[in-house]
Amino acid sequence: MNKFKIIVLLVFASFASFAQNADKAKSLLDEVSTKMGAYENMIIDFSSSLSNEDAGIADGDEPPIRGNIILKGEKYNLDYLGNKFIFDGKKLYVVNQEFKEVNTSNGDMAEDDGFIYPSKLLSFYKNGYNFAWGKMLNESGRNIQYIILNPIDSNAEIVEVQLAIDAKTKHIYKLIQTGENGSKTTLTINSLKSNQPISDKIFSFDEAKYKKLKYTID
Repeated sequence: MNKFKIIVLLVFASFASFAQNADKAKSLLDEVSTKMGAYENMIIDFSSSLSNEDAGIADGDEPPIRGNIILKGEKYNLDYLGNKFIFDGKKLYVVNQEFKEVNTSNGDMAEDDGFIYPSKLLSFYKNGYNFAWGKMLNESGRNIQYIILNPIDSNAEIVEVQLAIDAKTKHIYKLIQTGENGSKTTLTINSLKSNQPISDKIFSFDEAKYKKLKYTID
């Protein structure tokens, strides 16, 4: 067999391996999304941190920002960055507790900035990404499988996303977003409880309550 044929075979083998790894990665994400999406509800405590080597910001320089989200289907109640986000399936209410303001909009959070919000963890990957099978690492005694996602859009502000999956529970453990400026935002799930006794009222905006508290409602 001549060298040209060997090179061609190696190229085809490389492409076949890449395609298999991409399918394997997509299959795992689908399995995770199906399992977590089947829960009646989820209560997730998480933390987020930012690092940027070029700007001299190392991971751990600042204390992590903590948040909490309660999910039921498409509905959610999210406490994050000093705001409360309530999505009832049709309208989104953003409650700014510092300035006592409520902004109302039709539909869910916009993703124009490329940022993956906690409410999108189970679905964001389904459109606009190529997949690759990453490393398996032992973190805090757990086997964590990494999946690498690269945006198909070459002009996307987020250039890479890493999803860390607990190989045993098939739950999302961590999400790492790398921006075009080199900044990395890491969201870590610290605890997850499923199928908890919660009231649907938590996904409804209590307008009378906030009017009584003198909030401005837009």
